Amino acid sequence: MRTGTLTGFEVSLGDDGVALIRFNQPDTLNAFTRAAKRDLIETLLQAQMDDRVRIVVFTGSGRAFVAGDDINFERQQRTSPQLVDALPYEGSFPLRTYDSLRSASQLLNLTVRHLDKITIAALHGHVVQSGLSLALACDFRIAADDLRLTSGTLRMGYLPDEGGHWLLVQHLGVARTMDFLLYNRVYDASQAHALGLVHEVVARADLESTALERARTLARGPQVAMRLLKRAVYTAAGATFEQALDDIATKTAITDHHPDAIEGKTAFKEKRPPQFNAWLENGTGSNSRDER
Repeated sequence: MRTGTLTGFEVSLGDDGVALIRFNQPDTLNAFTRAAKRDLIETLLQAQMDDRVRIVVFTGSGRAFVAGDDINFERQQRTSPQLVDALPYEGSFPLRTYDSLRSASQLLNLTVRHLDKITIAALHGHVVQSGLSLALACDFRIAADDLRLTSGTLRMGYLPDEGGHWLLVQHLGVARTMDFLLYNRVYDASQAHALGLVHEVVARADLESTALERARTLARGPQVAMRLLKRAVYTAAGATFEQALDDIATKTAITDHHPDAIEGKTAFKEKRPPQFNAWLENGTGSNSRDER
């Protein structure tokens, strides 16, 4: 996984396996450019395949997490991707809009949801439109007490076209999603927490340290079982009971025979904390020269 400053964000990776992605365009409230989305998709694909990465944390600099998309297209054209080449976005017609959504904007949130590794969004200030959908695509959301969360799309006659409507329905249900979107609601931290949009609320000064502490706790857990459990929960959300049972049985056939399960059972018998993930620390993970 490439670290350092990329297009619209910077990446760091600690020895604890926590990758921190910080959006670093405070002058535009970290509004997404097309180039930033493309580089972010590639970064997440690298994170998926890098055994050093166990947990991914997103955070923003300045007064916002991400305040939507940057609609200043002249400014966007001056931004050059560092990881991938720019797509030919020129032209304004329906098919180009469809293609750009499916191949970049929607693909970003799909990539976040498909990431096997646990994701945490550390939210503060303005969380709007594409920033909101990215946050909702993550597994955990920790909010600062200065949170201002909204879709904001109808204010300009737009739609939540990156999947925000679907993600909101998963969290709020249909009735509250309709109310939130059609009335352009703005939720503060306490409202977002009461509705289940965020998992916890902390002081702004404690946001990043809290998110990193939660990430490190998760990073010490049995990574194979955690990743398969994540997939099983999301599968269960759209499956019948029988389908969910078959899915978890298939995954259990893997986890029950994994070294982490053997260590967990041994540690339980010996009345000591388990030491998971030796398979990662010994360099015997999934990355090999046999790339497919």
